[in-house]
Amino acid sequence: MTRKLVRPAGRPNASQPLDETSKQIIEQLQEDGRRPYAAIGKAVGLSEAAVRQRVQRLLDHGVMQIVAVTDPLQVGFTRQAMIGVTVDGEIESVADELSAMTEVDYVVVTAGSFDLLVEVVCEDDDHLLELVSRRIRALSGVRTTETFVYLKLRKQLYNWGTR
Repeated sequence: MTRKLVRPAGRPNASQPLDETSKQIIEQLQEDGRRPYAAIGKAVGLSEAAVRQRVQRLLDHGVMQIVAVTDPLQVGFTRQAMIGVTVDGEIESVADELSAMTEVDYVVVTAGSFDLLVEVVCEDDDHLLELVSRRIRALSGVRTTETFVYLKLRKQLYNWGTR
């Protein structure tokens, strides 16, 4: 299990750009989400307490989150997939309903062939079949789905830094 920093969907504070110190703190945590605040403070020129306050403010404002990213296979989930969803009507309400499903770990509104892309993590193929056929396709507004089953995960990183 690796602990990584992940940016949540959306940018609630896009109107307030981050200062350079906050960006440096984020980059330190992207390298190692367990890095002690004292070590981060040394790297960015702040006290441990100041780093703790800034990190908490970044978390509270939804700028970032710190989570443990696991290998799904090692924790009992043998099937991952990306599902393209085409919606009739209100896209946001369908996105909200999909986001509430425990198997769903990623929902994005897109332009192109699909209105939504939805990543799911399931225990097995039967679980994926039940999720797609009985729950996702049953949602009001879902016109079509196309499922892309993951055969092998080659890269998954969250270290893109800041701008």
